[in-house]
This record gives sequence, structure tokens and C-alpha cells, in this order.
Amino acid sequence: MIQIFGTSKCKGTRAAERFFAERNIKVQRIDLKAKGMARGELQSVAKAVGGVALLLDKESPRARDKGLHVLTVDSERLTAMLVDDSTLLRTPIVRAGSKAAVGVAESAWLALAEAEKAGA
Repeated sequence: MIQIFGTSKCKGTRAAERFFAERNIKVQRIDLKAKGMARGELQSVAKAVGGVALLLDKESPRARDKGLHVLTVDSERLTAMLVDDSTLLRTPIVRAGSKAAVGVAESAWLALAEAEKAGA
């Protein structure tokens, strides 16, 4: 099953939901404001996309408030920060098993959709 982590106000999250709905692929939507990502989920997604730094939304107001848009933070500390504060995550995060994509990435979504249809 494909999971979409995001928020209802995020245009990218809505675009991901629409993308999969147009292809008749069921998704599980996880609202990051209501429920953040667990450490294991976060680490799995980070591994799939190439590192935890790619999960940080450096442009978010929250990241700017914390100075994360200019600071370099080690991956362990950043992981802890992202687990504690899901508003720092770049959205949408689309995950299917051990594969994932972050942000609006239709080519990656297409690959996940094709893999999901092949597995179904």
C-alpha cells in the first residue's frame, strides 16, 4: 500500500493524492499534524531518498525560526528533531514499502504506482 504523509493545507500533498486517485490506486493518508512519523519510518524513508537532510523543509517558517535553513546539523540530531516536530518535514512524503519519494516528484510517484499495480 502507498502511504502519503502530509497535511491537508499542503498543495503537494493534495497533488499526490490526486495523482494516485487518477490512477485508481488506493493510498493511506497520514496527517503529519495529527500524527508524526515514528523514528523507524523516518529512517526508512531517509535511507530510500538518500539521507535525512533531504527530509528537512529548509524553507518552512519553523525551520527558519530554528535556524535550520543555514545551519548544518548531524543526521542523528536532525532525525530526533524531525521525529519531535513533524512540521519540519518536507511534504509530501510518498512511501511504498522500502521505496519513497519526497516533495512533488511525479516521475518517482509513477514508478511507485507502477510497482504497486504490478504487485496487486
